[in-house]
Amino acid sequence: MHGAYRERTFPAGLRTKMQVDEPVLLPRLCRVAVCGGTHGNELSGVYLVREMLKTEKRREDREPASVLMVLSNPRAMQQCRRYVDTDLNRCFTHATLNGPVSDKTPYEIIRSRELNAMLGPKGSRAAVDLVCDLHNTTANMGLCFIAYSDSDWISLHIFRYLQKQMPDTPMRFIHFDVSNKESYSLDSIGKHGFAMEVGPQPHGCVKSDIYTAMKEGVQHMLDWAGYFNSGCLFEGGLVDVFTMVKNVDYPRDGETRNIMATIHPRLQDRDFCLLHPGDPLFQTFSGETLTYKGNEPLYPFFINECAYYEKGIALSLARKKCVTIPSIRALTEEEEEQASEQSFASEEEE
Repeated sequence: MHGAYRERTFPAGLRTKMQVDEPVLLPRLCRVAVCGGTHGNELSGVYLVREMLKTEKRREDREPASVLMVLSNPRAMQQCRRYVDTDLNRCFTHATLNGPVSDKTPYEIIRSRELNAMLGPKGSRAAVDLVCDLHNTTANMGLCFIAYSDSDWISLHIFRYLQKQMPDTPMRFIHFDVSNKESYSLDSIGKHGFAMEVGPQPHGCVKSDIYTAMKEGVQHMLDWAGYFNSGCLFEGGLVDVFTMVKNVDYPRDGETRNIMATIHPRLQDRDFCLLHPGDPLFQTFSGETLTYKGNEPLYPFFINECAYYEKGIALSLARKKCVTIPSIRALTEEEEEQASEQSFASEEEE
């Protein structure tokens, strides 16, 4: 399999492993999971995974990795709701996955354990190599990767590849600086993982342009995994990363806790446009403008996300930085065996 790449023509930015010295060597992505319906009313992922399941047998012969398609929250999908009892995409911390259960345990907590058994266990060698969890947002965010690491070279290289293949699609990489133990979303089960968030799309419906962008993004992600597994080298470069700093709630009535304002019209739909201190932030229902009081300019995203009203989030704010990613290629089978033997010997010594 590793000799086949010499006869293929690769996209721009890819080279054979003989052409570049000293890349970072990483294990192949032998098992990839594509998940949809984690939120049952985010329908692009639901219909895309259903479509992929229809063509699963035809694709098995072509894919160099084993691709597992998962409909994550079937009960919520059936009811076209975000969740039934509690938000499934907050149920994958180590504490939640390993806590006690009873006949009163919420459905989504039971389902998170089923998914962890299927794709994990989280943090183990048995976990799938890559999880791509599909989501929609009502915010004007284009196509975003959301990940817990700003140094996961696999996720960052996939993102960079999608940027090159889909130049007309606005694309950003969002980093949530949370430890593996406290990471709470489905994609955290895999050795590598990210949410692919595409919007704007109202929950409970499908827009053709948003569905198509997600479909193309997933196909390019699988293509990248194929090139990587075949021994292709991906050159290093620069990626802009938006690290989440904080969430901002709506102004609320001190007694009723009802919101007293909405996003200011000058901010609405301006996700990832730099927000400076003094810029309009909210407009109260009586017409008053409330400005951003922060100490530094930050980048807003998830602006006026419908699903976040219940979470007390009007928008999130991020700081942008430029991350240098190294060249990478997959370990050969022989190199993987040697690495596994060394790891096993090291564990025995401990």
